[in-house]
Amino acid sequence: MASRGIGRPLGNDFYRLSGRRGVLRGRMLRIDAPLILSLFCLAMYGLLVLFSASGENIADVERQGAAIVIAFIVMIGVAQLEVEFFRRGAPMMFVGGLGVLVIVLIFGSKVNGAKAWLDLPGLPSFQPSELEKFLVPMMLAWYMSKRTLPPRFRDLVVCGLIILLPAALILLQNDTGTALMVIMSGVFVVLLAGISWRIVISAAVLLMMASPAWYIFLAQAHQKNRILTFFDPYRDPTGAGYNIIQSQIAIGSGGIQGKGWLNGAQSQLDFIPESNTDFILAVLAEEFGLLGVLFLIVLYLAVLARGFYIAVTAQDTFSRLLAGGIILTFFFYAFVNMAMVSGLMPVVGLPLPLVSKGGTSIVTLLAGFGILMSIHTHKRVLPR
Repeated sequence: MASRGIGRPLGNDFYRLSGRRGVLRGRMLRIDAPLILSLFCLAMYGLLVLFSASGENIADVERQGAAIVIAFIVMIGVAQLEVEFFRRGAPMMFVGGLGVLVIVLIFGSKVNGAKAWLDLPGLPSFQPSELEKFLVPMMLAWYMSKRTLPPRFRDLVVCGLIILLPAALILLQNDTGTALMVIMSGVFVVLLAGISWRIVISAAVLLMMASPAWYIFLAQAHQKNRILTFFDPYRDPTGAGYNIIQSQIAIGSGGIQGKGWLNGAQSQLDFIPESNTDFILAVLAEEFGLLGVLFLIVLYLAVLARGFYIAVTAQDTFSRLLAGGIILTFFFYAFVNMAMVSGLMPVVGLPLPLVSKGGTSIVTLLAGFGILMSIHTHKRVLPR
């Protein structure tokens, strides 16, 4: 039998090449058991914490549980799609995503000051910008897979445009946190493509040099306030610094073992604003203590370890870059929220993945993991 390249779809020949094992795999769902188990444990732990963080509001937990069920169905459905579907559809999906962001700017509704939500008749509100955290890496992986790596300067210029176009539209929605995530999701793919460290260091130095100018001339008042509050939250303890002060009090009072589920003073007496979204980690730390936070970190590490394994063992450039971008974006998501709630970074309004309340975030996040499963379970069986 003539050999075929990795990048060429094998179609029905897949079963002839892989024999009985291929037939058996073809009859079962394309899922990755270690990854789906880790995600399920993480989601269930999140529901437990959310019940307390929402003031024992069972309605919030039911809505979150429904979103989790939908998200797992979407993830499994996405995992059944061939990698070639994402490779060929990347440009169209990217352009479509930009179009939806423009529609949101015109017809979107405001939530907490950000005009980032779209209301459709008969459907719950959703945040289209969440999709960009995976559409941008997908588009970059598609572009890079067609070029010689490491990327040349003109390739980096094109990559910059791919990243900045959606990020700029999201910034116009006044959603700085999501724009940051979109930028980083693209940067991770560029780094994985083998960019020179001299370019990375030069870019970092330029950003540091330009940050004072951004702060003086471009930053909005609330962004400046967040940065000043990061350095000294007690400069405005009842205003801008209130959230982080109460969060740190809750984290510190939890100690090693915590005060017990539903027994946190800061959370149950509503001292922690946004306790069921951005600052839910403070609730977890107060009630479950350091041990509870470590357990959460172990669950995150299990997901990250499996994701990195899938990325490393991917069979082609597109799959490796896309898988690596997705799992590094997930890591950055969790890291920024934990650092923000602990006072190690300025508050940027990012939820804790799979723990904080938010249907759109969970569905899009698990859709990304569905892509990871597709990359791992649709590997071609190559001829010997």
